[in-house]
Amino acid sequence: MKKPILEVCVDSVESAMNAKLGGADRLELCGDLAVGGVTPAMELYQLIREKVDIPIHVLLRPRFGDFLYNEDETELMIRQARSFKEAGADAIVIGCLTKEGDMDWGKMKHIMDAAGDMTVNLHRAFDMCRDLPKTLEEAKQNGIATILTSGGYASALEGAKVLKGLQENSGILSIMAGAGVNASVIQTLHHKTGVTVFHMSGKRDVESDMIYRNSKVNMGLPQLSEYVRMVTDADAIRRAKEMLLKVTA
Repeated sequence: MKKPILEVCVDSVESAMNAKLGGADRLELCGDLAVGGVTPAMELYQLIREKVDIPIHVLLRPRFGDFLYNEDETELMIRQARSFKEAGADAIVIGCLTKEGDMDWGKMKHIMDAAGDMTVNLHRAFDMCRDLPKTLEEAKQNGIATILTSGGYASALEGAKVLKGLQENSGILSIMAGAGVNASVIQTLHHKTGVTVFHMSGKRDVESDMIYRNSKVNMGLPQLSEYVRMVTDADAIRRAKEMLLKVTA
């Protein structure tokens, strides 16, 4: 059995510290988790690194939306990979697709070359590929360490059957189950899939302290309140970690 790991996705110093407090084994650091995450600011990485002593894996994603990137977006990720390597990040997390729904290993390799000897993980761009078993084999051949996946479904529970197949064929690569993961589903997912590596955010809504509120203006996505932010809950992480250790004992 592969070592049990709980990775927590965070986009703030507060969330990172709460994840560590709850027992997270490592962080996936991003910016703007509300839109699925984008590349975080270097200064955010540096500040979290000063305060948290667990591994930090940095998401490289230049924008919200699909994973079909142009030359400038690819060059940006190449530069970001180089910068986070120099800053001492433990890994980068990437994913680039072709129009046809295959992993774009040409672009991926350019980013990986810039990362040097850093660990490279594949994010849920994998779930948007047209042939997951084929992409898994390519990932193994190209030195990917971990694939974050829900099995190509909206949640890991829905994709459990696919996850089981991916886990059985993963070899030295790790399959990390993500999407809808919390303490209440880890036992079921482990029994159904054999997966021992899980990814979650454990976030809760925190109401703003603002007293004056202008309800006529929205600064971002219209479905999101300007006066609520999402923060990782240490207790949610603690419960998940306890369950993971229990089912993999």
